[in-house]
Amino acid sequence: MFRIRFPAMLTGAVLCTGLLWGAQVAANGYGDHPAAQQFIADMAKEGFDEGEVRTVLGAAERQESILKAISRPAEKRLNWGEYRNIFLRDTRINQGVEFWNEYSDTLQRAEETYGVPAQIIVAIIGVETRYGRNMGSYRVVDSLSTLGFDYPPRGKFFQGQLKEYFYLLKEERVDPLSLKGSYAGAMGFGQFIPSSFRSFAVDFDGDGRKDIWTNPVDAIGSVANYFRAHGWKTGEPVRSNVVIEQLAEEALINGDLKPELTLAQWSERGIRTHKGLDAESKATLMRMETDGAFQHWFGLHNFYVITRYNHSRLYAMAVYELSQAVAEKRQQALAEKTTGVAG
Repeated sequence: MFRIRFPAMLTGAVLCTGLLWGAQVAANGYGDHPAAQQFIADMAKEGFDEGEVRTVLGAAERQESILKAISRPAEKRLNWGEYRNIFLRDTRINQGVEFWNEYSDTLQRAEETYGVPAQIIVAIIGVETRYGRNMGSYRVVDSLSTLGFDYPPRGKFFQGQLKEYFYLLKEERVDPLSLKGSYAGAMGFGQFIPSSFRSFAVDFDGDGRKDIWTNPVDAIGSVANYFRAHGWKTGEPVRSNVVIEQLAEEALINGDLKPELTLAQWSERGIRTHKGLDAESKATLMRMETDGAFQHWFGLHNFYVITRYNHSRLYAMAVYELSQAVAEKRQQALAEKTTGVAG
C-alpha cells in the first residue's frame, strides 16, 4: 500500500495515522464530497491508503476564483496585439536578459544536452512566471480538487491530474499542502502540471531531487527536456512570413495548430514564403490581429512544438517573439560591453 510521506520537519504535527491536520480539515473540503467518492475508491485500488487520500482531500478548499479564472483565459479573450502587450514589455525583456546572464552556463548545457535554444527556454520561463516572480498562489491540491470535482467541462482531465499529484507526493516526499501554483495546478518556474512533472522534470544539477519550485537549474533542464520530448527540431525555424497572391479559404486560416499542408501545397494555393525553406516542410497559416490590422504568418513544426506547452497560437507567438527580443537585447549588451572594454 502506498502511503504519503511527509518531511521530517513536520513529524511533530503528524497524527498516529501518519497524517497531518486532523481538526484543521476545512469545512468545505472534498473528503466527503459526493463527486470525490469514486476517485478515493479508485486511488485505493491503485494501492493508496484510502484514509490518507480522504484526509488530503478533506483539507482541500473549493476556490470560486479558480472557477472564474478558468472560464475566461486570456488566450480566448484577447487578440494578438492585446496579448502581445502583456509579454513583450521592456521589464520582462530585461528580466530575461538578467536570468540568461545568471544561468548562462546552465542554459548552454541544456542547449547542448537537449538541442533546444537557450532563448526559447528563457522565453518559456519568462512568459510562464516572469522568471520565478509569479509562480502562482493557489495550493495545488485546492486547484485540482476544485476543477476536478466542481468543474464538469474538464472534470475528468483534472481528476487525472489530481491522481498524478498523489503519485508525485509519494515519489517526491513532499507535504501535500505545501505546493502552490496556478489556478490550473501548474507549478514551478516552468509551470508544469503534475503529469508533465512526472514525465519530463529532471534533476539537472545532480543533487538527487527534481526541484522545479526553488531550483532554476532543474527548471531549465526540465523545460528543455519537455521540448525535446515533444519533437523540437534543432536548428529549424519557428515561423515564416508569407506572401499572399490570393486569399486562402477561410477554413484554412487559424485552423488546426498542427501543420497539415506543405509549403509546396500552400504555394499551389497562392500563398508563398521565402525560398530558403524546404518545400516539403509543413506549415499552418495564421492571421493575427493588432489594432484592427491583420498580419499573416506560417507556423512551422517548431511553432507547433511550442503549442504543446500551451495549446494557443497567441501563446506560441508570444514565446517566440520574447525569445527573439531577449536574445537581441542580450547580444546588444554584450557587444556594448566588448566595445567598452576595447575602448
